[in-house]
Amino acid sequence: MSRPAAVAIWNVSKRFRLHRGRRVSTVKDLFVRGGRTALFAGEEMWALRDVNLELPRGRMVGIIGSNGSGKSTLLKLIGGILKPTSGSVTVAGRVSALIELGAGFHPEFTGRENIYVNGVLLGLPRAEIRERFDEIVTFAGLTPFIDNPVKTYSSGMYMRLGFAIAVTVDPDILLIDEVLAVGDEAFQHKCVGKIQEFKARGKTILLVTHDLPSVERLCDEAVWLDSGRLMAHGATRQIIDQYLSHVAREEAQALGTEHQRAEAAAAAGTAQRWGTREVEITSVKLVDGTGQERYLYDAGEPCTISLAFRAHRLVEDPVFGIGVFRKDGVCCYGTNTAIDGVAFGKLAGEGEVTVYIEGLDLVEGEYLLDVAVVQATDNHPYDYHSRLYAFAVRSRVKDTGVARLAHEWRLHERGGT
Repeated sequence: MSRPAAVAIWNVSKRFRLHRGRRVSTVKDLFVRGGRTALFAGEEMWALRDVNLELPRGRMVGIIGSNGSGKSTLLKLIGGILKPTSGSVTVAGRVSALIELGAGFHPEFTGRENIYVNGVLLGLPRAEIRERFDEIVTFAGLTPFIDNPVKTYSSGMYMRLGFAIAVTVDPDILLIDEVLAVGDEAFQHKCVGKIQEFKARGKTILLVTHDLPSVERLCDEAVWLDSGRLMAHGATRQIIDQYLSHVAREEAQALGTEHQRAEAAAAAGTAQRWGTREVEITSVKLVDGTGQERYLYDAGEPCTISLAFRAHRLVEDPVFGIGVFRKDGVCCYGTNTAIDGVAFGKLAGEGEVTVYIEGLDLVEGEYLLDVAVVQATDNHPYDYHSRLYAFAVRSRVKDTGVARLAHEWRLHERGGT
């Protein structure tokens, strides 16, 4: 038997109007800028389009998607902060929302006064707020500051007070936006503990975040939005995999376009390139293990770097080289045919040199490729392309540094009592 719905969203769309240029702010503007219609000038933007979604009670749901996908708008509609342009949103139970940093706080009021104001707005009688007051202040860790105006609070203090109020009023549905990222590590652990306590008590929690590991760890299911449309809703791991595949396709396409621009800039002489051009590098490609040109790789994947060249005269033993740099300029790796003891003898005309990399064992990040061909005797550059060709490595292992060294952890226990 399916659980009853905590939130039901039917054919919901939300439109905003974007004003370009100077907005109407005075009566004079109305006459100078064309009368009453100037008030409504602007471009329409649909934050959500035809969203249908039913979320059962007692589940924690992660809402994921890129910036501008409609995640926060959806949360505000569920929280009653916004009204849909069309469609309906039905919520069963008391809702508490932690959506915008400091939302609902009056900056001139003290923390104490804001607790009472927010409690009343959430539907609590003053007597109940008084009963829960000490619990809220203690959870937020703001006892020394509770009678100071909240305008003197740091962003972390704002967040702690907002979260403490949101969870202590004991809502049926808790809405949390990205603001949890503001807190320090100790308070984040505290928040996760409270969230897990809510889950155990059968509460419904909706979490908007870009922190996919947290979604995978905490959420029972996930919702993926893209450009205001519902793309998928289901088991957390499945939806995250679909979303990451989509992101990878888009990123790979963008990197491919960037590579084409880099090759065009190199050909036109408008990029970082120098040398006498007696031997020219005419094309640079990265090719994956299936022979497909590609510029986005998973850590450890094989890759072949292909350098097409044209020698305008006979040259003897030219040295071909590559260098891999992080986008911040850190050199990650460099090698050339001379270092590896490879000699091609006399070359003339057109050809191709490839270097096969068994595994791109780099940590996740954005990288730039140097390629060059130089004279063997004195490293005189025939053609040097500096930091022109971008590629990226992605990994779910969040290690640090530059390289991913092959390793294995082992435990060797010693005997004892």
